[in-house]
Amino acid sequence: MKSDLINTLALKESVQSTRIEGTQVTFTTMIEQSHKTTHNQEYLEVTNYQKALAVGQERIANGYPLTTRLILELHAILMAGEARGTKVAAGEFHKVPNWIGPTKRREDAVYIPVPANEIEQYLVNWETYANLHPYGEAMTVDHLSSERFILDEHAHPLLKVAILHAQFESIHPFLDGNGRLGRIIIALYMMQAKQISSPIFFVSEELEKQRAKYYHLLNGTRGAKPNWFAWLQFFLDASARMTEKLNILLDKAEDIANKGLQQCETLIEEKIYVFTFREPNVTAVQVADVFGIAATTARRALNELSDKGLLFKDTAKRRNIEYLNYDVLDLIDN
Repeated sequence: MKSDLINTLALKESVQSTRIEGTQVTFTTMIEQSHKTTHNQEYLEVTNYQKALAVGQERIANGYPLTTRLILELHAILMAGEARGTKVAAGEFHKVPNWIGPTKRREDAVYIPVPANEIEQYLVNWETYANLHPYGEAMTVDHLSSERFILDEHAHPLLKVAILHAQFESIHPFLDGNGRLGRIIIALYMMQAKQISSPIFFVSEELEKQRAKYYHLLNGTRGAKPNWFAWLQFFLDASARMTEKLNILLDKAEDIANKGLQQCETLIEEKIYVFTFREPNVTAVQVADVFGIAATTARRALNELSDKGLLFKDTAKRRNIEYLNYDVLDLIDN
């Protein structure tokens, strides 16, 4: 069941990460809109995020490291279709001046990233810090003050991922999508570092709650006198809160699933019920396709689950009736 819930948690992460960028879409809206044939820009932005996260998970699980090549691939997915930012170069580093600020005017910039011709050089250094030198050579620290405490490439993964995220945002290699891709990288790196087996280390919800502070402290890691301690402390605190919340959520989800399964009378009912932890809004046609059964069989099982109070049947529709697992939705969107 917990593995099925990961997909739903990934959707919640996708929503929270895009909300940091200013979208108004909600988790409930994404679920309710999942079977519609047309979608707005914000819906597509969230689904692109989820797709990029899934592809990244697959690459890391297959032993592919976090590299510039993977970053470019994920950016192309993030910017696909009609989502925000697709009018800029998808899967390509910016070639024109770029800046971070409240307006589109360069003079209002709070930070100007590295020039376009230096992006690849900076990312090579970033890759080495993430993956270690291919021949085991130590990264040079000669440019750093000897009075400072140095978190080198052998630091704890949680500290490293905080540094990698901040550095990626500072390099800011794309015209759009840097923040969303940078937060995908957090989950993927924790997988690569063997801290988690699936991309469930999602901190966007906690970052979104303190969005202004998040941006402020990120910006504080730049310049001649960067305040890395404040950023690292903030990231560690957010991670601790999210981890505690996630553990409680998983325990509650398991309890809900066990009680629900006790009411299921057939194997297909059990399978469909567990599937709704992965897809909390389903139709008979969708279930029939997933399990390779007749639509009538799927509909019968879904109606049984609805009669038992395990799913809610939306009777407002006559065709493509949707069945929602509100126990899961209430748990995730709480």
